Amino acid sequence: MSAGQHAAPAARPAGRWRRWRRARPLTAGVLVALGGAEMLVTLRAPLGVLLHVGPQGLAAYLVPAILVLCGVLLVATPQQRVFYALLSLLLGLVSWLTSNLGGFLVGMLLALVGGALAFAWTPHKHRAAPATPATSEPADDTAAPEPAALDAPPTHDTSPAGRD
Repeated sequence: MSAGQHAAPAARPAGRWRRWRRARPLTAGVLVALGGAEMLVTLRAPLGVLLHVGPQGLAAYLVPAILVLCGVLLVATPQQRVFYALLSLLLGLVSWLTSNLGGFLVGMLLALVGGALAFAWTPHKHRAAPATPATSEPADDTAAPEPAALDAPPTHDTSPAGRD
């Protein structure tokens, strides 16, 4: 086997990873999941550090758990990104009241930034190469253009092609 055959498989996984990563809001999903995880960690803080304990104890665990789930689902199903982004933004704001001031502000900010990134994300689209018009005559660089052709707007045939 030649050296060229060994180099091709090493480049292929990087290309697959790049295509996979660009096909979904990965950064947004990671930030939302990190924000929810940070809120869950701050709930386990010693009692003297806890700022908010009350009847919404279930909400204190439920909001960050749903945020972690939204982060995972943003990466897994990018087609539903608008719903998960809005839910992440809403839960990030609700976490201010339920989860130790949003995980001491850090988790809430991570969730809000991740939700905003997810909402703004659009899928990467490949652009088609521009088609060059085919000319039936060879181009003559020495010929000067006619004066009337300089003032006239370019004409493009926009009629659909006929069927046979």
